Amino acid sequence: MIKSRFIGLIGLYISLLACGPAEKPAYVFTPKDTVTDAKGIKTVIIAPTDGTAQMDTINVGTTTPKQLVDFARTAYGIPYKYASSDPMAGFDCSGFITYVFNHFGIAVPRTSADFTNVKHAVPINAALPGDLILFTGTDSTIRTVGHMGIVVTGYKDSLQFIHSTSGKANGVTISGFTKGYQQRFVKVVRVFR
Repeated sequence: MIKSRFIGLIGLYISLLACGPAEKPAYVFTPKDTVTDAKGIKTVIIAPTDGTAQMDTINVGTTTPKQLVDFARTAYGIPYKYASSDPMAGFDCSGFITYVFNHFGIAVPRTSADFTNVKHAVPINAALPGDLILFTGTDSTIRTVGHMGIVVTGYKDSLQFIHSTSGKANGVTISGFTKGYQQRFVKVVRVFR
């Protein structure tokens, strides 16, 4: 009974933090759990346990950019759902990132704004598959990170990224670096070095 209430409170907390503004805590902390998606793929959900931690680097271990991008592609078409990292319900932008990285046991910040200080920024013309691409929210005049995706083809190959969008596709899709996204572009973060 107490455990289910705790998990319910954590779920409420998660829903309040997804893709939120920068002043929110750096992480959402969930108890270890296993989620099985529609294809039977089990994902261990992990997160740091210190609510005051600030992540500036992401430890990818032995995971390769190709493995990450290939797994991200398996979520193509899963619908958009605000504040969710559950493949059975849908994803918001950072929930999708959380799901993909956590599949490989890699802890990442939970909100898009919390990726602002993650190192190592690279120029857009150096973007490679596996890099994270950060954007403002839909209002490009507010220069706070509010959306993100994973680069699937680098800049030299007509940059494309996979992300969960509430826009026309309304779910996980692959988009090009169009004029609209160029106006919202904040930076590219290289996590595989």
